[in-house]
Parts: sequence; C-alpha cells; structure tokens
Amino acid sequence: MTNRTRTDSLLLAGFCAFLFLYGLAQFGLIGADEPRYAQVAREMLERHDWITPVLGGQPWLEKPPLYYWQAMISYRVFGVSDWAARLPSAVDASFLVLAVYFFLRRFRPGFELDGALIAASSAGIVGYARAASMDMALAAGFTIGMLGWWAWRESSQRIFLAIFYGFIALGTLAKGPIAFCLAAAVIVLYAAGAREFRLVLKTLWLPGILLFCAIAMPWFLAVQARNPEFFRVFILEQNLGRFSKDLYHHIEPFWYYLPVTALALVPWTVFVIAAVVQRAHWWWGKRSRADGTGRDFENQFGVFACCWLIVPVVFFSVSQSKLPGYILPAVPAGALLLADYLRRHLEQADAKPTATGLAALHALLAGGLVVPACLIAYIVQHRPSGERPMLVTLAVAFVLCAGIALTLVRRMGLRMLRFVTVIPVLLTVGIVLRLGAVSLDQALSARPLAMEIAAIETHPLPLAVYHVRRELEYGLTFYRNRLTFNYDWGAVPPEEHLLVAPENSQAEIAKLVAGRRVSYLGHYPAQRVDYYWVAAARAGSTH
Repeated sequence: MTNRTRTDSLLLAGFCAFLFLYGLAQFGLIGADEPRYAQVAREMLERHDWITPVLGGQPWLEKPPLYYWQAMISYRVFGVSDWAARLPSAVDASFLVLAVYFFLRRFRPGFELDGALIAASSAGIVGYARAASMDMALAAGFTIGMLGWWAWRESSQRIFLAIFYGFIALGTLAKGPIAFCLAAAVIVLYAAGAREFRLVLKTLWLPGILLFCAIAMPWFLAVQARNPEFFRVFILEQNLGRFSKDLYHHIEPFWYYLPVTALALVPWTVFVIAAVVQRAHWWWGKRSRADGTGRDFENQFGVFACCWLIVPVVFFSVSQSKLPGYILPAVPAGALLLADYLRRHLEQADAKPTATGLAALHALLAGGLVVPACLIAYIVQHRPSGERPMLVTLAVAFVLCAGIALTLVRRMGLRMLRFVTVIPVLLTVGIVLRLGAVSLDQALSARPLAMEIAAIETHPLPLAVYHVRRELEYGLTFYRNRLTFNYDWGAVPPEEHLLVAPENSQAEIAKLVAGRRVSYLGHYPAQRVDYYWVAAARAGSTH
C-alpha cells in the first residue's frame, strides 16, 4: 500500500465514520418502514428463522431478506437497538464508497478520492446510510455490480463479470427483481447508444448466470416452499402491483423524480448537470472525432454513467407507486460522472477557471445547506429560532457561499471542489445532529412516547392505538417489542390495556369501549396524542 493510498484510506474511513455512523442513536427510528423492518429482523432472530420474515408473529413477505439478515447479525453482536438496526445501511454505504474509490483508482487513477468523497457526501447516500431500510443494500449491490460490468467491458477480465453477477444477485436479495431489471436496462441502453448490441449477448455468460442463481435463488425457493402465498404477495402485489397500480397510495406526478434526484445529489447537483450536458454534447456532436463505436473507453465511460443515471429516473417515473428511496441506485452514477468531468477539465493543459455562473450556483447550493440545518427545530416542530441565531446562520452561509465561489473561479479552482464542498456537508450533518436530534426524536419517532408509557406502567400491558399515524403504531411496536392492537381494524383487546389516541378523543373512545372504565394517563404534545388506561371487559361483554 502506497503512502497516498494509506492517506486516502484513512481520510475515507474518517469521512464515512462521521457521515454514516456518528450519532446513529441520537434520534429514534422514524417513518413507518424503519421500525417495521427493524422489528421484522428482531422477530426472525427470536425465532431463529432465516427464511420467513415475520411481523407480529405472522409471515410478512413484502421484502427479500438481505437487510433482515444483516440486522439480525448486528442485533446478535451489539444487542437490539435502533442504532444497531441502522448499522447495516451504514456499512453498505461504506462499501459503496470504497468500491467507487478502488474502481477509479484502477481505471481512472488520479481522481479516485474525488469520486469517493462525492459519493459519500451526496444527500441521498448520507440520508439512507442512516436509515434502517433495504434501499442502501440495493444501491450498494447495484453499484458494485455495475462497476464490475464496466471493469469487464474495459479489461475483458471475466472476474469482473463474475463480480457483476454476484452483486446483482445480492441486490436481488436486497429488494427483488428490480436489481437485475435496472441492470439489464442500463446495459441495453448503453449498448444501443454505443451501437454494440453484441455486448448484451456477451454479458449473458453462463457461469455468471449460474453464480447469480446460486446466490439469489435458494432463499426464493425456500420461502416459497414454506409460504405458498409468497409468489402472489411478493411478485404480483409488491413488484408488479406497485409498478402498474397505486396499491399503497404512493402516487406522485410523472416528473416527481426529477426534483428528487436533484435533491439526492445535493450539494453536487449543479456540477452533475454540467457533466451530463458535457457527455450529451460529446455524444451527439463530437463522435466523429472519436471512435464512438469501438474501444474509446475514455469517452464512453461517461455515456455509460449517463445511462446508469437516467434509467432509474425514467423507470420509476413510469411506475404508479413512487417513493424517494427508489432513486438511490442512480446517485453513485452522478458521482462517477462528476469525477470524470473533473478529470477531463483538470487534465487539459489550458485548464480554464470555472464559469462564474456555474461557480455561483454551486456555492449557493453547497454553502446554503447550513441554513435548513440550523432551522431544523423550526422545520420539524415550528419552534421559533430567534432573530439572533437566524442572523448568525445567514452570516455563516454567506461566508461559505462567498468562499466557495471565489475559490472555484480561480484558474485551478476545480482542484479544490471536493474540499470546499465537503466542508459545508460536514457542518450540515454536525449541526443537524447537534441542534435537530431532539426535535426529530420528539416529533417523528415513537421512542420518547414509548419511554413515557413504560415509566408509568406498574406491569406490562397490551398497547392499542386509535386514529394515529402508522409511523407511530409501528414505532411503538418496535420500542415495546409487543404487538400493537389497532382499534381502527376492530382489534379491541378484551383485557385491560393502554391506548394511544389523538388528543381530546375521550368521547369517541368511551363509545368504542362502552361499559369499560377509561382513565386518562397523559399527553404527548410533540405528536398531539393522549394515552389512556382501559379496564378489562366484563364477562359477557361484546367489547
């Protein structure tokens, strides 16, 4: 290992540790998916069952098992906790960043650190590296697989094609057939653009296909054998159904993923767009000056990365069900495109300063990150930040924006791009964790409420909810590690139990449990809910 590689490795390790691992437990699991996936992994571990995902004691067949397996290992090593549930995504993100680094070091040396830091500091990667979900596992497997495919394309070494098949198989275990569907679409689009359709046939390598089947298929066969409804639930409903119909109320406009992708690439969005425009300009206007259909890998790699960036955006734009995490596999392509853009500009003998407009837009986007970070408590809970903190925030943002812009417009300013951009990213993550963790925990997680309820219990009681967000219901299930009953579905426990309901719901609750004593226990203002004690139903009662 050279001194430079050692230095780069230590730098990347520090960045990944801070961006992905630091403060994982500072706020609880948020949304519906985080606590639900974390609880599935816990129940699988408790049952010693590595085949059938289980939630509330019943098979839950909506997702493949890779994240659950990772979380089970994390729980076994570190114990069950919210940060242990998030650890697999942080590890997956770190592998993704390292894959970008080593790929560029081998095939585009000199800019490997740029590409790795761009990938690591993109908002989509940072956000989902801190989430207990399948999205990062898919993105990491898909990224390493596609890098393996291009490495095979450029070197003709079959070991890289084996890497492609192996990691696309892991992506399939992470989130299903979408992994190989996206991979096939990227390769076909690139082959069409390069006018080398034989690439598609050459990619269909029998040993690679067997490797894919050996890794991905055993679990699918085993879970189908144990759960005959798996094919209907997973393939027909969760994959084909989500794509063709709005089964789960996730409908968004067709253009939804354009702003989502732009946000996922923050703070690099402006330069990624510039890189895409440059590649498109070369492809359509300058192919005559290069071997556009042969071995011109220097130029064609940018086209491949464009195809990789575009395919997930178009594919999921057509889908009737849209969620932000779906676009995550496209983000590393943006990092690779930008690294290629920097290499081209900086290796030119007559390198010119960055265009003033481009530098200003990038500086505004990167330096401006600290503003929403400092206002996170107000954004989440509408707490006033005060005039003085706001002025300080704007002053810091102005200094950052000015410093970034002035650096970039110098003759070799692009050499400093990664440095001046990563600084506000680190500040933003640190500020959010320092100023916003409590607000995020109180307003979006069930952890504080679960702790309040546990503090007043004299003995463990069943818990029910009524007219609350499903995020709160699943969160309470994870933090209490007990099935949560839902009055909305007619699940009213006959024994004494606790109930969480919207504030001022006493009259409605009295009707739902007529004849049973209900005692008000407390109020949780951050999420505007109350919690109650409900007596056991009398013998012969219908409630």
